[in-house]
Amino acid sequence: MKNLYKIVGIVSTLAFCSSAIAQTTLKLAHAAPESDLQQNMSLFFKKEVELRTNGEIKVNVFPQGQLGNDKQMIDGTRSGIVDISMVGLNNYSGIIPEAAAFELPFIFPTRVEAYKALDGKPGSEIFSKMEALNLKGLGYPENGYRNITNNRGPIKEPTDLSGLRMRVNDSKALNDMFNELKANPQQLPVAELYSALETGVVDAQDHPLGVTLSFKFYEVQKYLSLTQHAYSPLVVTMNYKKFNTLSPKDQKIITDVAKEAVDLQRKLSIEKENTMISELESNGMKVNRDVDGAAFQVAAKPAWNSYIKTNGDAMIKEIQAAVQ
Repeated sequence: MKNLYKIVGIVSTLAFCSSAIAQTTLKLAHAAPESDLQQNMSLFFKKEVELRTNGEIKVNVFPQGQLGNDKQMIDGTRSGIVDISMVGLNNYSGIIPEAAAFELPFIFPTRVEAYKALDGKPGSEIFSKMEALNLKGLGYPENGYRNITNNRGPIKEPTDLSGLRMRVNDSKALNDMFNELKANPQQLPVAELYSALETGVVDAQDHPLGVTLSFKFYEVQKYLSLTQHAYSPLVVTMNYKKFNTLSPKDQKIITDVAKEAVDLQRKLSIEKENTMISELESNGMKVNRDVDGAAFQVAAKPAWNSYIKTNGDAMIKEIQAAVQ
């Protein structure tokens, strides 16, 4: 009888250990509020991964910068503190300089061209460079096209930006562009931007519509000008070592679901664009579409020259070839 109890105990212990080993928990982090499409995408990813792995992989979602700002999320994903992160691709330009080419002003006249580059050879090349940083690239969702908001008046011509204290992200190309347009660009984390706009530390900012809406910048900004001066891609990455611990079957589930999630997020971004503009207007923003795009393109060209001087034009040529 004692032997039987021993056997039962051993079997129970092994079963418990097997169950504990079988379940993998992944932490997925992004900086956007829960009302943003990034959260919709993250919840879709969570649901489908858990469903297709029969619960063997669990995904916990941490929105609104709960696990740090963009740089901290990138560092956390590289080290394994975070398993999966979604941040703006521009945040990688410090460690992968070629990534800055994707946010050059007016490099993507349409979303279709952006998708061709990101899903084609140029985007794959960035993913290859990420592997040396212990990152597995999973896809490029979008923030959308960047537009300018401010409290002074409508932006129609490049000269309308003169003197504006402009919050910018860490994209050198956009910093160069706003400098060239005689604005006064100031880098601030997005988490600090609402307060900076409210207190007058900065007068203006540029973000895609979804970010302006989800962060409620309409409460502290009066004018929205649809300049669409830069396409703003996101990127989803996973800790490479963690990815490689998964079985080939689970790796395929992760990559398949990531692609589906990106496709869904892009689709929703397009479908909701006009609705987002209407919602911003209903919240008191004055929206102008009469922007001299051609004049802005000419004025922004020095930002391209600055990028080429530092990084060469190889990635720009690859992007241009991909969108043909």
